[in-house]
Amino acid sequence: MKISIRWSRILVIAGLILMVIGAMDPLEGSVVILAGSLVAALGAFFGKIRRWKLLVGAFVLIAVGVGVMFAMSARGGIGGSTGRSMGWLLIILPYPAGWIMGLTGAILSLKEFSKARG
Repeated sequence: MKISIRWSRILVIAGLILMVIGAMDPLEGSVVILAGSLVAALGAFFGKIRRWKLLVGAFVLIAVGVGVMFAMSARGGIGGSTGRSMGWLLIILPYPAGWIMGLTGAILSLKEFSKARG
């Protein structure tokens, strides 16, 4: 296994671990999940994995969802006395969709690394 492939695989594994750890607290861990998705996307890109675009797309979705979530938090949140209904939660859907996409892409990338190795 080439050194660059080894490091790429390590990056994808580290990104996957960060995305799972960040899920323990989706609000506070959102930055960890965002960083993990970026690390996994970089690992797949540098490892020349076919699914690197899937991981980049997941990173973009997570970044948009986290950005909207932070913006809504800065404006007082959703529900309660804010005057915004719980329906506003739909605008953060890119965050969980990107997280699922990132986990799937990272796992599929690791499978591709193992096929290339053996």
